[in-house]
Amino acid sequence: MPLDIIRNAIRTIPDYPKPGIQFRDVTTLMKDARAFRAAIDAMVQPWAGAKIDHVAGVEARGFILGGAVAHQLSCGFTPVRKRGKLPHRTLIEEYELEYGSDAVEIHVDAVGEHDRVLLVDDLVATGGTALAAVKLLRRAGADVVGAAFVIDLPGLGGALRLEDAGVPVSSLVSFEGD
Repeated sequence: MPLDIIRNAIRTIPDYPKPGIQFRDVTTLMKDARAFRAAIDAMVQPWAGAKIDHVAGVEARGFILGGAVAHQLSCGFTPVRKRGKLPHRTLIEEYELEYGSDAVEIHVDAVGEHDRVLLVDDLVATGGTALAAVKLLRRAGADVVGAAFVIDLPGLGGALRLEDAGVPVSSLVSFEGD
């Protein structure tokens, strides 16, 4: 079954980046051609025929996954970057982290008014970065039609926060805990 292939290809690193965290590493999934293909196919499937204009991938693993998803959906790709990484005029959205704040940005012309955008990243935890990306894309005039992730950590509530913000969420596998 493809979801077993995907789940088994994800490495868990205990106590990273700090004690008590179980880091879910998708780089092992990406190096496995069969698992990577299964993940991309599964992420694309709910959106096939949905007339997506852009896939917005969140830095950095979302670039890899999102680029492949955009290719399969025959649409454009929009990078959602950390502050200060884009060379042209940008829109910036700040958001709160557990200890401090951060910001993501897109070029002002990254998406057009009413473009249908699918947000893609490797993992949804608390949803802070994904929600900031959604706000940013909406400020640019886009219609964020959904968010697709390889991994959901349901105990942290990020997918629910996105759905409460009107963004349907799909994920391939979930892991309990951090």
